[in-house]
Amino acid sequence: MADLSETNPDPQVRAHCVLGLDVGGLDDALAVAQLLSPWCGWMKVGMELAAEAGPTAYRVFIEQGSDVFADTKFHDIPNTVYRASRVIGRHGVGMMNVHAAGGVEMVRAGLEGFREGRADRGLDAGVFIAVTVLTSEPDASAVEARLDIAAEAGCDGVVCAAAEAPLARARGLAPLVPGIRFADGETNDQARVTTPGDAMAAGAEWLVLARILTAAPDPQAAAAAVHAEVASRLGSAAHPA
Repeated sequence: MADLSETNPDPQVRAHCVLGLDVGGLDDALAVAQLLSPWCGWMKVGMELAAEAGPTAYRVFIEQGSDVFADTKFHDIPNTVYRASRVIGRHGVGMMNVHAAGGVEMVRAGLEGFREGRADRGLDAGVFIAVTVLTSEPDASAVEARLDIAAEAGCDGVVCAAAEAPLARARGLAPLVPGIRFADGETNDQARVTTPGDAMAAGAEWLVLARILTAAPDPQAAAAAVHAEVASRLGSAAHPA
């Protein structure tokens, strides 16, 4: 592994980096987080880890001082999404999402539940975002309609591909961009991928960093390379954030 003992990751860059923790059980996720949390300000607890470890997966990372993104992707009737989102908020996570495909009423119900749950804990409103079209889907024709749903519902941001980030920004929505790969990296099951630098240039607020780091031969070196690309873009007028 590269010697990064003298490296001091930039806190500004770190705030844009979301570490995907669907790497197995909680012990595996904790090990990955310990290795890469200096580089990533957010820990993403997705469906796999939540199914494995339950609410403990949120609590342990919060207790360690990380911001937690609950990648729930709820899509159900509004009342169910409201109640489930309120529970997520009560766990103290800083960010969560639902599917915009559920419509304005459902998305707004999730937002209200999440904010009420955080308020029950004495916390601020947090960040509530809606999924537009998964980056594994090659057909992005529904993106604009779902951006409109997210904006009308009052979301803070959306999950979208980098190519759609300018459309999100135009609606006042902060983009969280998955499908991040290096220029020479494997696309795996993603149909719409981009590099860290290009995503930031397009207007991304957050980058989901999963296999680009967790499957790398040297995860810390990969994280340093991501930081270099992001820092370069943050120093450029090309980034609208």
